[in-house]
Amino acid sequence: MRMYDLIYTKKMGGELAPDQIAFWVKGAAEGSIPDEQSAALLMAVCWQGMTTAETLALTLAMRDSGARMDLSSVPGVKVDKHSTGGVGDKTTLILGPIVAACGVPCPMFSGRGLGHTGGTVDKFAAIPGLKVELTEAEFLRSLRETRFANSAQTADIAPADRKLYALRDITATVESIPLITASIMSKKLAGGADALVLDVKCGPSAFMKTEAEARALAQSMVDVGTAHGLRMRALITRMDAPLGWAIGNALEVMESVEILRGAHGDSELAQMSFRLAAEMLLLAGAAPTLAAAQEQVRRSVETGSALETLRAFVRLNGGDARALDDFSRLPQAGQVVEIRADRSGYVHAIEGRALGLLAMELGAGRRDRSDVLDLGVGLRVAARVGQAVRPGDLLFEVHARAGAAVEPAAYRATVELAPGPTGRSPWLLGSIGI
Repeated sequence: MRMYDLIYTKKMGGELAPDQIAFWVKGAAEGSIPDEQSAALLMAVCWQGMTTAETLALTLAMRDSGARMDLSSVPGVKVDKHSTGGVGDKTTLILGPIVAACGVPCPMFSGRGLGHTGGTVDKFAAIPGLKVELTEAEFLRSLRETRFANSAQTADIAPADRKLYALRDITATVESIPLITASIMSKKLAGGADALVLDVKCGPSAFMKTEAEARALAQSMVDVGTAHGLRMRALITRMDAPLGWAIGNALEVMESVEILRGAHGDSELAQMSFRLAAEMLLLAGAAPTLAAAQEQVRRSVETGSALETLRAFVRLNGGDARALDDFSRLPQAGQVVEIRADRSGYVHAIEGRALGLLAMELGAGRRDRSDVLDLGVGLRVAARVGQAVRPGDLLFEVHARAGAAVEPAAYRATVELAPGPTGRSPWLLGSIGI
């Protein structure tokens, strides 16, 4: 088998067989296939696309390039969630304990943040002492004893994806639906869950900018997961501003805990987290209808069982659960600077990506994977899309390192003001799957 033939076939719009795709992925991971040939095939895929069968074959080959988690010893239908991410997205911290408190095992592997996007692992790392890289035995123990487990993805999960993603990053082939699908789904299939709920975001603060792009990606992932036998459900959600009031690791833990305490129940973050949790319960067969699942979610928050599940998860994995009740035990910033409006108008949009980059400059995010985070810094977003503001109204609280310079104009520039009220679409734009 020759890479030349694979490249030529795909360049001409042909379909690759599973054994050809497996040959490519294995060779790319091992280094026996030159990077320039892999780059050529990636570009051909970017231009010509892939069928569902091809995308599934690529997903499975990437999954099989590394270790796989065996969750068969844990009783029940195991349900995972994946979000395409965005600034302030902390839904995992909220819905994981909720789903577990409702009796459904929730195994989740998460990533670290880079650039303007935050990582779930970094948010959990803000809880003092909490171990965020679990061994397989520790992960299974957490899942059995608390029904919730979250760990950083290990280097032996889908190593071929890291190799191919690095090539995509330098060859302008990241924006390919089949390649994005295989990258995400290979790691999810390696995680061993029985069902998967997807949160595919779209808008100026998301990776997918338009609803059409988000729907295409969601459909592709649902098709691949269903073809492999997973129960799949995808929600298309709007993201034209940061999700919630907190950007920054310890601050996002605080907001998540407040929602589990029953606060901010009418916020989009809470509503989105609760709906995703209900969809997970439905896929697990833990509720007969969406309304019944939503009632279970509501009760888990109202009775405190979801928050207690988070406490149990933190205690079991070495963390200081007292920090969930006493936020002073979480990392703190050295100074808090208020940013206030200098003119009147209605908030039309808040540039989440720009705020994410500002948070990165504060130390809440990484320029490079080797950067060390300051887990206490970040932003409180006081402005809301649609609200009227006048000069002097609070827009942001900047939680910065002691002595760090904070330039108000940079933060004000992220808020787009309009002369009058503007309409806004609902946060849930649609759904795909079961």
